[in-house]
Amino acid sequence: MDGAGRLARSLRSLGPQADLKAAAVGAVVLLRERLGLDRPRARPSPDRGPAPRFVLLLERHLPRRAGVAASALILLGSVGFGVVKGGHVDELFAALSDTRNALANSAGFRITTVAINGRRQLSQDEVLAIGGVNGRSSLLFLDAAVVRDRLKANPWISDATILKLYPGQLKIDIVERSAFALWQQDGRLSVISDDGAVLEPYVSRRFAALPLVVGKGADVRARDFLALLDRYPQVRAVTRAAILVGERRWNLRLRDGLDIRLPENDVGNALAALSKLDREDKLFSRDIVAVDMRLPDRLTVQLSEDAARAREELFRDKKTRKKAGDA
Repeated sequence: MDGAGRLARSLRSLGPQADLKAAAVGAVVLLRERLGLDRPRARPSPDRGPAPRFVLLLERHLPRRAGVAASALILLGSVGFGVVKGGHVDELFAALSDTRNALANSAGFRITTVAINGRRQLSQDEVLAIGGVNGRSSLLFLDAAVVRDRLKANPWISDATILKLYPGQLKIDIVERSAFALWQQDGRLSVISDDGAVLEPYVSRRFAALPLVVGKGADVRARDFLALLDRYPQVRAVTRAAILVGERRWNLRLRDGLDIRLPENDVGNALAALSKLDREDKLFSRDIVAVDMRLPDRLTVQLSEDAARAREELFRDKKTRKKAGDA
């Protein structure tokens, strides 16, 4: 009992592959028995009478190696079913590809020289890894269109050209995107290009000097707004972040915490007025927390708490002195 139990458990532990193998072997044995290929052909006995007609037809028209061919087909089918069922299709194709490349490399089509032009942010090893080119690749079976598509799928690469020079030279020309700004959205900080493509999450301090834009839609509208802001260097120099509000208008957050609420239209005129106010009245140096420029005919300034308290005390003193003078 215990031995049978252990045997049953061991058979169950083999899993679907053992079942497939057992089924294949059983099918082969059954087919060979049905075709009578495992037994030597016996001469008909006078006592048993002549063989049935369908048996004679099978023996006459069935090739001698039909059983072997049928066995091979069943085994191949079982192996194919096992590969698909077990999820090993990619591994099988990778092995076939490696074998094909190895034959091509031995025939003289090994990639011996690689020239990569246009890279600045990416290293040569990174470009090759992105394109799927490795030490086992052969120039003969390298699909230039596939390599190009893989490269263009990387956010740092906007375009790529692949040239195969037989027997063993590979030339890759890429056009890289440039890091343009930092974009903050939903608490995530990313490095973006000037066309709004997200290049990578912000983790490297080498991008710390990039301008910061915040809000939904700010990634694709940053280029035009920052180009406009560059026309007013006095404002740009003290700006820490540009915040897109409601995907309609921009606010500026200055380095000292001052908020500038820009209008939705005529932003250039508002920036020009802001630059003039700072140049003539030292607006950015005053004790204020916000400047509201959303209304075209007026500018509203919000004082800090200390400045507001000091202003109230000043008015209170003036009012007290006035009452004393009237008395």
